[in-house]
Amino acid sequence: MYTYKTVGTCSKQISFDIDENNKVHNVSFVGGCNGNLKAISKLVEGMDANKVIEILEGNLCGMRNTSCADQLAKALKERI
Repeated sequence: MYTYKTVGTCSKQISFDIDENNKVHNVSFVGGCNGNLKAISKLVEGMDANKVIEILEGNLCGMRNTSCADQLAKALKERI
């Protein structure tokens, strides 16, 4: 399990696993918009980490220069 401390979002932390085939598993967020973040976690389950990064990187939340989804992409990039 890898844990990433988020920056600039309502969520404070993201935890996840990446298996030997570069697939993302067990994504969980601490804080943030509970329903939306649970949905993101379900949608990315079993996806290739690079595909998740491609889809989520650069996604913004309101006037912020990041989002919880963007922070997940950053966390995955840091891990792989």
